[in-house]
Amino acid sequence: MSTSLVFTVRRHEPELVAPAKPTPHEFKYLSDIDDQEGLRFQIPVIQFYRNEPAMSGQDPVKIIRKAVAEALVFYYPFAGRLREQPGRKLMVDCTGEGVIFIEADANVRLEEFGDALQPPFPCLEELLYDVPGSGAVLGCPLLLIQVTRLMCGGFIFALQLNHTMSDAAGLVQFMSAVGEIARGARVPSVPPVWERELLNARNLPRVTFLHREYDQVPDTKGTLIPLDDMAHRSFFFGPTEMAALRKHLPSHIRTCSTFEVLTACIWRCRTIAIKPDPEEDVRVICIVNARAKFQPPLPVGYYGNAFAFPMAISSAEKLCKNPLGYALELVKRAKADVTEEYMRSLADLMVMKGRPHFTVVRTYLVSDLTRAGFGEVDYGWGQPVYGGAAKGGVGAIPGVASFYIPFRNHKGEDGIVVPICLPAPAMERFVKEIESMTNEPPVDRFENNITTFIISPM
Repeated sequence: MSTSLVFTVRRHEPELVAPAKPTPHEFKYLSDIDDQEGLRFQIPVIQFYRNEPAMSGQDPVKIIRKAVAEALVFYYPFAGRLREQPGRKLMVDCTGEGVIFIEADANVRLEEFGDALQPPFPCLEELLYDVPGSGAVLGCPLLLIQVTRLMCGGFIFALQLNHTMSDAAGLVQFMSAVGEIARGARVPSVPPVWERELLNARNLPRVTFLHREYDQVPDTKGTLIPLDDMAHRSFFFGPTEMAALRKHLPSHIRTCSTFEVLTACIWRCRTIAIKPDPEEDVRVICIVNARAKFQPPLPVGYYGNAFAFPMAISSAEKLCKNPLGYALELVKRAKADVTEEYMRSLADLMVMKGRPHFTVVRTYLVSDLTRAGFGEVDYGWGQPVYGGAAKGGVGAIPGVASFYIPFRNHKGEDGIVVPICLPAPAMERFVKEIESMTNEPPVDRFENNITTFIISPM
């Protein structure tokens, strides 16, 4: 999508939308997974909706504002403010003050954005306005919502969430509740469940896994991504691209998941592009949803953070010089680490070590949003043309994270869009590496050949 599109957004003054009815004024602690340092930031989400003739004369701003107020009756902690207790423990002061809501109009039509609606979006800072003083973790509104009407009758719904409150699944649950109420429901179909104590540390904390993702790694070679001259670009991986990637793999691991193959490929190509010292360790973090890892599983309706940051590690030289299968085996093993005991150990580590940030030095983080459901939220205008992350590289350390977003291209092919954020020179190298991997190889490299990789313990 071209980012050369320029338009004007006229915003009304930001307002606070409070719950539609009185709600309990109480204090609710976050879990020991929620309040880790690596989640203390705002995460942006955006959805684009077409004009819907059946909704002619209906104003999406008014309908959504009213639905948000009614949804907050059930999700009233979102209307509160975070406070910090001794030991850096976070809790919600359920004040009922409300969330920030911005009404806006843009002199642009949805079709002007083009067929390929994907990050980076033009004028994003106008579609999701950063209200001065609203971005802090403590004492600020926990949600910011902007609804922007378009000239064609469509609209854009953009949201910013304090990540300590919810992960993608929890946020989609809230947004779906807003959608259901906007379409006439009186109560959400999935009642929200707080119960953050389910992911608290044990009475006698004990760390039973290495948790290399929280290693304190000094940046001795200055390899943190610089923030100036950053290039933002999205890459589409459809059936053709994924088939090409799998041809770079030996037959016995070709049936690995799309997430695993894609993560291995991007980690390897990105590492080649940023040119770290060959002897330095490089890392990839794969966010793993742990809801089903528990016995019994976490209750349906739980909307807190319920994921882990398992990490794969390799020397840069081994990652870049070995075939793709080497990276894939590392990614598979990291994902397999996440169990209920792993999550218990993680919560214990947070309490024992002061809620540290995950390692960001020479680290790349990926989050799979393909099943999160951002593209299925319906406020009465049907499903969005695009729903997902507003940009790549978000987080406490910009440039570290990417999201996998479900996407249908102009050919009607379903695939995954991955926004990437890199310094401009590295982005040029990354594009070349990705193209060399996704262009159809002339022959099957691994036909009649099985390759075994010897991977030393982390």
